[in-house]
Amino acid sequence: MTRILLAEDQGMMRGALALLLGLEADMEVVAQVATGDAIVGAAVDARPDVALLDIELPGRSGLDAAADLRTAVPDCRVLILTTFGRPGYLRRAMEAGASGFLVKDGPVEELAAAIRRVLAGERVIDPALAAAALSAGPNPLTPRERDVLNAAADGATVADVAGRVHLSQATVRNYLSAAIGKTGTRNRMEAVRTARQNGWL
Repeated sequence: MTRILLAEDQGMMRGALALLLGLEADMEVVAQVATGDAIVGAAVDARPDVALLDIELPGRSGLDAAADLRTAVPDCRVLILTTFGRPGYLRRAMEAGASGFLVKDGPVEELAAAIRRVLAGERVIDPALAAAALSAGPNPLTPRERDVLNAAADGATVADVAGRVHLSQATVRNYLSAAIGKTGTRNRMEAVRTARQNGWL
C-alpha cells in the first residue's frame, strides 16, 4: 500500500484529492495538512512514501518544504501538484529534489499513474511545462535579489525593505536596480510581477 501525504490549503480540494486517491486499491492517504509549516512534522510522524505538495501554501511554500523533506524523510518522494504551471517553479522543484511536477487540471487517473511512476524511480513532469522551462532558461535573480524583491512586493519603502532584509538602504537600491535590469522591467513592482509570473520568486 502506497502511503500518501497531502499538502493543500483549500479544504475542498484537499478532501476531493484524498477521496479520489483513496479509491485507488493500492493507495492510502495517511496525512493531510493545510500549511507549509506542517509538512515536515506530519511527514516525520506518518512516514509517507509520497508527499503531494501544493506550492503556494500559508506559512511556507511547498518548494521550501520539499527541500527539507529530503533531509527529514529521505525515503519520501515528492510530487508537486500546483495550479501555477510556471517554468521557474519547475526548476526550483527539481533543485529541491522533487520527483515530479504536475498541474492540477489533469485527470485523477494521471495523478495516480504519476504517483506509481515516481515510486518506481521515474521523474514525472507535465510535458508542456517541461518545454516552457527549457525555453525560459534559468532564474536570472540571485538569492539576495529574490529576498529584496520579496520584501518590496507589498510596496514597502526602501528603508522598510532594508530593515526587513538587514541590509543598508544603498545595498537594497543596488539589488532592486539589478533585479529590474535582469527582468527587463521599468520599476520594482513590474519586476516583482514578472518574477512571479516566471516562478522566480
